[in-house]
Amino acid sequence: MKKEMIIISLGGSLVVPDEVDVDFLKKFRKIILNQITKGKRFVLIIGGGKICRKYQKAASEIVGLTSKELDWLGISATRFNAYLVKTIFKNLTYREIIADPTKKIRMKNEKVIVAAGWKPGCSTDYDAVLLAKNLGVKTLINLTNIDYVYDKDPKKYPDAKIIKNISWQDFRKIVGNKWDPGLNMPFDPVASKAAQKQKMKVIIANGKNLKNLEKILSNKGFVGTVIN
Repeated sequence: MKKEMIIISLGGSLVVPDEVDVDFLKKFRKIILNQITKGKRFVLIIGGGKICRKYQKAASEIVGLTSKELDWLGISATRFNAYLVKTIFKNLTYREIIADPTKKIRMKNEKVIVAAGWKPGCSTDYDAVLLAKNLGVKTLINLTNIDYVYDKDPKKYPDAKIIKNISWQDFRKIVGNKWDPGLNMPFDPVASKAAQKQKMKVIIANGKNLKNLEKILSNKGFVGTVIN
């Protein structure tokens, strides 16, 4: 099972940028189903994305919220998004949405496990790392909305440089060590620390480029950043 298990952390903003992206989900589903015919199994961890941040912003404009309360709003968004993804894979999926990534998973003939947020203090990136540890998988694909990691924010700094390969030590200097609810990073600080400890390889790639995802899954040259 370890050889054929692929873990993908799917950014919530790919699933629901403003409205549900039906076209993206159709194409993503087709790719996963094609890979399943080649003997692969998948763990899909779904993020909260824009809808998460919209709920957090709206609630904060009405009443003061703690970090923990903001996190629970985000976690709820990930679970709603996860149920959507689970639904489109129907009877291929594990019986439940995985909410606790440390819980023993007893798969039979299921081809897809769908997971969501767990508890406050981190993002679904961290849950993905814990699931990878749980299942004995050493590589994680993180699909977000950027082609590469940069040495600094390219929206603020025009001279920001693309990074194709980077060590965990250097990557953590970029993302820092502090978690904030709604944090928008290529891979969150808590998850980065855990992935470094587990000696994992994480591939950061743009989920909108689904042809590129096919290259990653086929072990071909791809656009993206490798952290290990």
